[in-house]
Amino acid sequence: MSDLNGRRGMIINQDMDGNFTILHARVPLAELYRYSTTLSSLTGGAATFTMKFAEYQPVPADVQTKLLAEYAAQEKEDE
Repeated sequence: MSDLNGRRGMIINQDMDGNFTILHARVPLAELYRYSTTLSSLTGGAATFTMKFAEYQPVPADVQTKLLAEYAAQEKEDE
């Protein structure tokens, strides 16, 4: 759960299925890059995940500022 929180995720629900815990969370797609590798490392290969589109949401101001700065730097390099 802490890894999902660090990825700007919001835990919606937590269910138990026998010995397994099932987490339902909403995480921005950009934060799930290489998540399968991270999840495998965290759980010793025991966990799996699925994802499906839920909704579009505005980007938080701090992330927007970072993205704009990266874009501006790339534009300068291209000139």
